[in-house]
Amino acid sequence: MPTVSRRSVLAGAAAATGLSLLGAGRASARVPLTREEHRVVIIGSGFGGGVTALRLAQAGVPVLVLERGRRWPTGPDAETFPHATSPDKRMFWLGSAPSLPGIPSVPFEPYTGLLEQVSGKGMGMMCAAGVGGGSLVYQGMTLQPTAELFNTCFPEQLDYAEMDRVYYPRVARMLRVRTAPDELIASKTYAAARVFARSAEKAGYAVSKIPMPIDWDYALRELDGEMQPSYTNGDCALGVNNGGKHSVDVTYLSAAEATGLCTVATQHNVTEVAKAADGRWEITVDRINTRGTVLEKKVLTAKALVLAAGTANTTRLLMRAAAKGGIPDLPDGLGSGWGSNGDRIYTWTDLADDFGAPQGGPVVYGSKEWDDPALANTVIQASLPPLPDLRTTMLVGFGISQDRGRFVYDSAKDDIVLHWPAGAERELSRRIHERISRIAGPLSVLVDTTAIAPTTWHPLGGAAMESVCDLEGRVLGQRGLYVLDGALMPGTTAACNPSMTIAAVAERALDRLVTTEVDRVF
Repeated sequence: MPTVSRRSVLAGAAAATGLSLLGAGRASARVPLTREEHRVVIIGSGFGGGVTALRLAQAGVPVLVLERGRRWPTGPDAETFPHATSPDKRMFWLGSAPSLPGIPSVPFEPYTGLLEQVSGKGMGMMCAAGVGGGSLVYQGMTLQPTAELFNTCFPEQLDYAEMDRVYYPRVARMLRVRTAPDELIASKTYAAARVFARSAEKAGYAVSKIPMPIDWDYALRELDGEMQPSYTNGDCALGVNNGGKHSVDVTYLSAAEATGLCTVATQHNVTEVAKAADGRWEITVDRINTRGTVLEKKVLTAKALVLAAGTANTTRLLMRAAAKGGIPDLPDGLGSGWGSNGDRIYTWTDLADDFGAPQGGPVVYGSKEWDDPALANTVIQASLPPLPDLRTTMLVGFGISQDRGRFVYDSAKDDIVLHWPAGAERELSRRIHERISRIAGPLSVLVDTTAIAPTTWHPLGGAAMESVCDLEGRVLGQRGLYVLDGALMPGTTAACNPSMTIAAVAERALDRLVTTEVDRVF
């Protein structure tokens, strides 16, 4: 797919000649430089990148997807993903294990692992790495907001009726979402789900099954002893080894690669983006090995560039380009409008009911309090990884909040730092706590882990629609530059976890971009 120019050949030859002249003792210090030309480059392979790759490839446009992480192929009884109960280097991006108050950080050998904690002032972010992006490690809750909640959070020009009629259903079909079958829920290891549903209903809250991108037959086969446990023992928080989870890599990206017009380049870490003198886009990339060692420097030139690297990394690349003059005249709103989607994660220890161990997962039931858009929230129960019976499970809440943070570029670090205001989301957090406390009941101990170590798994905003981009992700004033990931969201996805809305907004955008910009811009 790449066009290798005469300049590329000369650069490669010069690098090779330089290596030979240096001699064996110094050869490892030199890194070759390659230049390539492409029609469209997509940075990131999560929901936004996956949708973009498939729809452009189906329209006949060749695309190159750059992913900093590795592929994580699954299959029955695979050992691809790490286990939460026995941490190893696969868990963390280049050894960057999260630091928690009072808990010593465990050093790991650098490895292109699944998760990176991006620290900020007042709030941190958990960011995924790997082909499929966040879909590899997310619980999988595939929730669509109501019209009232959607219209409260998103611009009025983003027509909910069309989203409801066309794009949300399209995403649901692609991800093949299903709720857990009653046969599975009634089994021994799903006691925690049953206790949660019973307790929430006793507290006066409606409970419903959560649609998930999972072939639950895999879990039923585990019960029958056909596979080692992965779903049925809750060992699925860091990827599902048995397969059956319809993550982006095995849905959107697999279909895109099957067209023959999509190439996914793994372990390609983008460090800079810039606007070339001729108006095209230049992408500076390090091709790395699993230890993070740079094997090759690349400079890619493309007619169109789609940023889909996740909120932190997309915003980082744009703000770095703005600060260093790589892309002049970026919108003033860049870096603002960041939100945590209202995330709160609790442990629930119950002295009255025994959740049992292990706990089947990942998620079965949730309780939606969506009548009042001002404090709309969702509470779900999620399984713990396989541990001894601690009479403990997890409760997760998220919802609508008007509070926003902002990224600030730090020239000394050549990086961005999130600034999150003290006391933000106080009212939403209070309401989630009230609901979780009523569900747990008086004979319980609750620990709000988000209060101890403020962190979100659902970072949103930084290059949001209306302030930085239009509704189709076009960066204002920048021809051929697009944002199609969580950075485009307005700090919230309306009391739902973000995946389905990010994908649906991207589907809508690509319908329009394919119609108006193939051949003209792409």
